[in-house]
Amino acid sequence: MRRSAGLLLFRHTADGLEVLLGHMGGPFFTRKDAGAWTVPKGEYEPDEPAWEAARREFREELGVEPPDGEAVALGEVRQSGGKVVTVWAVEADLDPAGVDPGTFTMEWPPRSGRFQEFPELDRVAWYGLDRAREVIVTAQAAFLDRLAEHSS
Repeated sequence: MRRSAGLLLFRHTADGLEVLLGHMGGPFFTRKDAGAWTVPKGEYEPDEPAWEAARREFREELGVEPPDGEAVALGEVRQSGGKVVTVWAVEADLDPAGVDPGTFTMEWPPRSGRFQEFPELDRVAWYGLDRAREVIVTAQAAFLDRLAEHSS
């Protein structure tokens, strides 16, 4: 079973609770909005603690150090592809302009023999919970609900 761990940053604003999501990079998500945004996360091996993986992946995906602060365990969800994702929320402010995303390489176009590099996340943005629910990977919406419950 594939497992991922991630950190969901949140902040309180005059308009309410906001979360930081990343838009998945690469050619498959270029023109997609709904379902193309995710908690910054990544896969890890069974011998690595999930919390350490979440912090490592945050650093790799966003190119900035994960913030310190109280970590709120939001549990796990199983995504449609079967991957189990574990997430913690941390209250912090981060300027999306300061993000320097990591990259991955894939053959593109398919079967072309050409390999291209793409950002893991091609942009990050703060969203209010209602808008976040509209764009986040479907299974991950449970994390937003759990965070809202914790913050109320």
